[in-house]
Amino acid sequence: MEFDVLIIGSGLSSFYLSLKLPKNLKVGITTKADLTDCNSRMAQGGIASVSATSDSFDSHITDTLTAGAGLSDRDVVQEMIEDGPKRIKDLQDFGVAFDVDESGKTHLGLEGGHSARRVLHVQDHSGEAIHNTLLQKVKAQKNITLLDHHCAVDLITNKKLRLKPSANIQCFGAYMLDTKTDHVFAVKAKTTVLATGGAGKVYLYTSNWDGATGDGIAMAFRAGCRVSNLEFMQFHPTCLYHKETRNFLITEAIRGEGGRLINKDGKDFTSSQHKLGALAPRDIVARMIDEEMKTSGAKCVYLDISHKSPDFIQNHFPVIFERCLSLGIDIRKEPIPVVPAAHYLCGGVLTDTQGVTDIKGLLAIGETACTGLHGANRLASNSLLECLVQGGKAAEYITKFIETEDITNVNIPDWIHSTKQDRDELSVINHIWDEIRNLMWNYVGIVRSNKRLERAEQRLLHINSEVKDYYWDFKVQKDILELRNIALVAKLTVLCAQKRKESRGIHFNIDYPELSQRFAKNTVIQNSII
Repeated sequence: MEFDVLIIGSGLSSFYLSLKLPKNLKVGITTKADLTDCNSRMAQGGIASVSATSDSFDSHITDTLTAGAGLSDRDVVQEMIEDGPKRIKDLQDFGVAFDVDESGKTHLGLEGGHSARRVLHVQDHSGEAIHNTLLQKVKAQKNITLLDHHCAVDLITNKKLRLKPSANIQCFGAYMLDTKTDHVFAVKAKTTVLATGGAGKVYLYTSNWDGATGDGIAMAFRAGCRVSNLEFMQFHPTCLYHKETRNFLITEAIRGEGGRLINKDGKDFTSSQHKLGALAPRDIVARMIDEEMKTSGAKCVYLDISHKSPDFIQNHFPVIFERCLSLGIDIRKEPIPVVPAAHYLCGGVLTDTQGVTDIKGLLAIGETACTGLHGANRLASNSLLECLVQGGKAAEYITKFIETEDITNVNIPDWIHSTKQDRDELSVINHIWDEIRNLMWNYVGIVRSNKRLERAEQRLLHINSEVKDYYWDFKVQKDILELRNIALVAKLTVLCAQKRKESRGIHFNIDYPELSQRFAKNTVIQNSII
């Protein structure tokens, strides 16, 4: 199978990129589950972009830099934010209908860290609404082939193929596993794009979908790309706490509309700790909640919006209202039990704003990439903005790059791997998966220490060795591939955290509680050091 452009992942950045590419290019989009399985669909808040006359690019830039805690690249921030309105116009042209107020003007939400209302949204299910619209557009394109239930095994590079020595690594596609037939085959491409999302499933509690296992980051690293700032995993302050669900996000927009964070005694515990109270940047709110839970011994805190009218609640937050009601929680009358959860990875594969990586012919976009926009902490609703801007700029880059690429003479061999299967080993794989997620939550979570990081490092060294044996000794299966990737990303996260001997943004280490100008730089990890 061969394409001009192979895009691995089916989220917003993937779809937007594919729609912006020239129609004469043969494009393939693969996803390891259904086309609707991705983090983009789970985004509730919306897209931050300047549109009101009372707002400004400078204001949005300042808010983003403030949240980034000294690590956001100002040039990147400016480029992304100033490009936003053009991308919003594209979405509207594609058919996305953002909410409007009673006067017919676009309704803009206010979220934590923003100094103005600038979040365009579709009620409380913005990601799903936008993704649905783009999915229908993608399905209508004759030049785009959609391959669901196809899991990427690894990237195909000149190094992997043992071609003649070259100073530069080049990517020629990827080996894919058809999870319905267990067949592994090569997909050849002039350009390969990693749009696999983040790695929230590294942690026990996460708002991410079940497939967020850092696949793109792990594959890129193994191939030779640098990765950066993996220590900056953003914990969303408010994920629903209920025994029947672990990954249902309670949008920040509820706090933007007056929702209060209260403890088990009904007291607001945030206002006395920060001038913005419950609307402080996410890392601060998450730590306030973590401290409140540890101090009180409570298993959760509560988010209360019940002082608003029932009509307001049901009209603005219909999905959250229905979901909570199905679990016996009437948010019109009672507060919502919430806990922090791994939500968004600010780091990733080191790229520029076009998604260009260290490897020729390989791009990474969206949450998979680390562009310099988010720095040490992402400003709310800047993630979908980055997906659009980087996806659009990647399309421009690919259009020019592909004109001079000829990989006709590159011969890719069939996949050769073990056919051995052992049902007993599957239970061991599940155990290792659970062990990784628990140790990352306990040792590499919201509050870290040198001793916790050291313990995590030692255990992950053994786990990665075990997983490597499973990968080579047994038949390739989706579970093993995901475990291989999540184990590596967990290890890289710990290494990044250990290199940062300070507390900055999302990363908080009790042994280095202060900010240090010595570490006002990105953490970068290369394959050669491990």
